[in-house]
Amino acid sequence: MDIQKNINLAQFTTFKIGGPAKEFVVVKNEDELIEALQYAKENNLKYYIFGGGSNLFFDDKGFNGLIIKTESNNSLKLLPENQIESWAGESLGSVVNFARDNNLSGIEDLAGIYGQFGGAIRGNAGAFEIELKDKIVSVRALDISSEKPEIKIYDNAQCEFGYRMSIFKKNPHIIVVSATIQLKQGEKEKIGERMKEIVRKRIEKQPTGWVGCAGSFFENPTVSNPEIIARFESDINGKMIGSKIPAGWLITEAGLRGKKIGGIEVSEKHANFVINTGGGTAEEIIILTSIIKQKVRTKFGVQLREEVQYVGY
Repeated sequence: MDIQKNINLAQFTTFKIGGPAKEFVVVKNEDELIEALQYAKENNLKYYIFGGGSNLFFDDKGFNGLIIKTESNNSLKLLPENQIESWAGESLGSVVNFARDNNLSGIEDLAGIYGQFGGAIRGNAGAFEIELKDKIVSVRALDISSEKPEIKIYDNAQCEFGYRMSIFKKNPHIIVVSATIQLKQGEKEKIGERMKEIVRKRIEKQPTGWVGCAGSFFENPTVSNPEIIARFESDINGKMIGSKIPAGWLITEAGLRGKKIGGIEVSEKHANFVINTGGGTAEEIIILTSIIKQKVRTKFGVQLREEVQYVGY
């Protein structure tokens, strides 16, 4: 196990923000993950596990403990009955591409979402009315709550999936190791065309390149106020889907599109994306997003909740 010291964390995140980790290690399989966790326990170190580096940012002061970074080991497996199994450290994009290459349909609408498979399961990633929970057969996870780490298998119902939520997100001691998803037969060319269409939509509506951005910053909130719903539906000239209103719409209506604190800015392209325009800090993110929450709460009576995770606080 190659434990490194004082490694700058900004380089591993899409936000490009964060100070040094006291200790840092890369793991590429279940055994290495268990070994790293055992090392943290033996040395009385707090730890944090992450993968693709999206959907989070680290404290400017860094992390006083062990950072465990999962990475690919190219272990995607095609199983019988149109199923795919993957290690948590594979990128979500590689899983989507693997499905396409094997003529399997069902997750092409997740094309273009940055991050790793394990993180996508943990946060129940979704887009265009598709959520990963709808494809999960089972999740292999490591429960470290007892003296000896234990591997457990969770079926779909046991994963307690919700909007951007799962049992793994609620309970950090349960760590996703791998998972099996259920897809259906399709045609590679049609699947590929759909993926291209989805990526085009993302480019049109969202900041591109993921440089200096962690993805959608806030969860879309549930709104029941009929006046807000009527205003939203009038603005989009259509009906609200379900009970949620896009956080980006609320932020825009609160007059915060383009709002900037230091090097951190609310995207002009999509107001639920917070951008590091260069030299931004974690402190500036916290200041700006606190202003956003306060303004939206004052104007609409709606409390926004972060989808992006704060690490090291």
